[in-house]
Amino acid sequence: MTSPAPRRSVKRIVLVTVLALFLVILGVVAAILIPILTHSNTGSSGQTIPTSFESESTATGADGRTRAISVATTDGKPADLEALAPGDQVVVSGTGFDAGLGIYVGFCAIPPSPDVKPGPCLGGIPEGAEQGEAAAKEALSSAWITDDWAWRAFATQGYDDATQGSFEVLLTVPKPTVEGLDCTVSRCAISTRSDHTAMKERVQDMLLPFAYGQ
Repeated sequence: MTSPAPRRSVKRIVLVTVLALFLVILGVVAAILIPILTHSNTGSSGQTIPTSFESESTATGADGRTRAISVATTDGKPADLEALAPGDQVVVSGTGFDAGLGIYVGFCAIPPSPDVKPGPCLGGIPEGAEQGEAAAKEALSSAWITDDWAWRAFATQGYDDATQGSFEVLLTVPKPTVEGLDCTVSRCAISTRSDHTAMKERVQDMLLPFAYGQ
């Protein structure tokens, strides 16, 4: 007769292995979710939103970082943000951002106050961008920039230089309307804002107002 001892030993090894895998998965999930659930607002970016159509802006935020954002044409000239048209391509650049916090870059409604995130927003990320494929092939209407290990594979790109908090993205100007937003009526801006891992965080918000040409 076969002894039951080896069978019990195999079952014990399987159970221990399953438990170990469960604890590892639980640890990874906790490492991702806890920072999202516990993150609180650091404060404002300190930016005074331009009242005119300026192609660059600089501000020192509540975290002591001096952020700069600029918008240029594809040939390097300052973009005329008073007369954009759907299909135009612009290069949005930034420095001084906190690379520990991911950001979305896009075309959004200007919020009523600094403690409200920019939005709703025009455009979107096309299929394939979550693998970084679309970013290499075409200009997007919006971009997701992050160096976070848990999300980097799904973002359009990472920061160009984490120490400097710098980035550069090529965006295509979208059509002026989506459900709930018409940028020919509402005041809109090319904007940066913290991604979903720090939704309440306003310190990364930088905005440059734009308008559609007639």
